Amino acid sequence: MARHAKSSWKHDVIDHQRPLKGRGKRDGKLVSEYVAKNYSAPEKMISSDATRALTTANYFKKTFGVSDDDFSTDHTLYDFSGQNVMEVIKGLDNALNCVMIVGHNHAFTSIANMLGNQYIDNLPTCGFVIIEFDVEAWQDISTGKTTTMVFPRHLKK
Repeated sequence: MARHAKSSWKHDVIDHQRPLKGRGKRDGKLVSEYVAKNYSAPEKMISSDATRALTTANYFKKTFGVSDDDFSTDHTLYDFSGQNVMEVIKGLDNALNCVMIVGHNHAFTSIANMLGNQYIDNLPTCGFVIIEFDVEAWQDISTGKTTTMVFPRHLKK
């Protein structure tokens, strides 16, 4: 899972249409390139349809080489509490073993802490987390193992 990169507040647009700021674009490129070099590509990517999340997801889509057929948006991921995000996760096709979702806080910090086994005080913008589960069906997931956390600050010297 990844939280969207840093967004800009200087545009007079509704929240759903807020774009990334310069730092967000740089972090999106930095984190996605690192992650794509060091981890396997997801079989499927699903992003919130909000501009800042979708732009962030597209950095990962490009660096992972995910096809258009394996990429989708879901307005349900435009969620800040986490309840809708959990519904998306538990409703995934059981034929999929590796899925990446891109969305928003506070939902993603809550989900990472609820499903992972390492506490994250706050999933930062463009933060990337891998949680592995030992289950046969997505609907059966509970606590998994947090195996990876990549935050922009980890990659900046």
